[in-house]
Amino acid sequence: MLFRPLKQEYTALRDFLLKGDKIMKKIGIYDATLARENGAFSFKERIEIARQLEKLCVDTIELPEIKNARTDILFVRTVSAFVKNSVISVGAGNTMESIENAAAALENTANPCIRIELPLSTALMEYSARKKAPAMLSWIEATIKKAKELCKRVEFCAVDATRAEAAFLKEALKTAVSAGADSLCICDSAGTKMPDDFADFVSEIANSFSVPVGVSCENKCSFAVAQAILSVRRGVDFVKTDIGSNGVDLEAFSDMIKNCGNDYGFTADIKQTELHRIVKQIARISDNAKTDTAAAGISVEYEEFRLDKNDTEEAVFAAAVKLGYDLSEEDCAKVYEEFRRVAEKKNVGAKELDAIIATVALQVPETYKLENYVITSGNIISSSAQITLSKNGENIQGVQIGDGPVNAAFLAIESIIGAHYELDDFQIQSVTEGRQALGSAIVKLRSNGKLYSGNGISTDIIGASIKAYINAVNKIVYEEA
Repeated sequence: MLFRPLKQEYTALRDFLLKGDKIMKKIGIYDATLARENGAFSFKERIEIARQLEKLCVDTIELPEIKNARTDILFVRTVSAFVKNSVISVGAGNTMESIENAAAALENTANPCIRIELPLSTALMEYSARKKAPAMLSWIEATIKKAKELCKRVEFCAVDATRAEAAFLKEALKTAVSAGADSLCICDSAGTKMPDDFADFVSEIANSFSVPVGVSCENKCSFAVAQAILSVRRGVDFVKTDIGSNGVDLEAFSDMIKNCGNDYGFTADIKQTELHRIVKQIARISDNAKTDTAAAGISVEYEEFRLDKNDTEEAVFAAAVKLGYDLSEEDCAKVYEEFRRVAEKKNVGAKELDAIIATVALQVPETYKLENYVITSGNIISSSAQITLSKNGENIQGVQIGDGPVNAAFLAIESIIGAHYELDDFQIQSVTEGRQALGSAIVKLRSNGKLYSGNGISTDIIGASIKAYINAVNKIVYEEA
């Protein structure tokens, strides 16, 4: 035996209860979709994925290590505003600074966790961490203690554990627990261990420690789900899953728990009625992030329909589903509000509805909101703009003269917000045909070297331009708050 079992009496009692009285063991689902995405998702896409995972009732939402202290900490704090039930776990461990950044990001999180991820195989220790075994043991102790000082929950992840030397792996895990780790995760980073061998491997570890033990499996040989479910049967407490990546597939693993769990004595808190819908929605976001069809110039085939001002919110939602969208209640309300405004002037078809959804769904909170605007322009007078925005319930007005109506409008907005941003790009195009066509405007502003884009649509192209500018400004203000 690699480890001397320390929980034999508990295990025997548990097995007896599971078999005799059908007491179900709850398996934790730790989803790593956002931790694995390597920057593929935009800020708002990551927020939406986190919100959907919270709705699905995953136990833990894993986020990557803080790389950019300003933007990544802002992201974690924003997620924390939406996620109140699931644990939010932020990666750390390479430096003490990364642990401090993780703690700062989790400061206002309801259920925070710092995740220390360190390699334990000889090759990875020397290659990625530049440490020999004794130095790694000291580093494990130091990082766990530091994280525990700053956060009430700490997880230690033994990266490449299946290729670590047995004695060293045992010592490293003992060191982590002694230093204060609240849970352990055993990672088959190579993804080559057969499912039954891996289950035997982790069961010895699970029976040797009093803290929860989980697994993270790579699907390089298509073993991941089988490794995970066999590990659960052998005593593991939680499994790390993801959507559309190379780990344990969340949908397949959850279905297996639903279909087999009752017979084998385990369950999970995942909302099965919501599972397939939410997974498809996250997968669609992921696909959009990987392949931006608009940027690639690929035309979209629309299923044509016509909506008018008498159509209900349910009808608009059904039309959105036909276009491939699965809107949250919040986004559906925003889309319907914008739909009614447009539908007062003309019927809304597939292209128009697609443009509306792209404009108002999955947006950041509106720091500034357009209340009204008056534009004057002509060939014998200077163009002027009078714009009223609201912020925190207070109306603020700006009046400016400019070189054309759009320039005047942008200058008026700048006078209200008290800041000037470099206009990197400005595009106007017609979304639909006809005299009452919807106009689409794209504004790209640059702040501190970073580009922010805003989109606006309206039957009035000046109004579309103003909305696009405000949309971009709100993103800047939100991210730099």
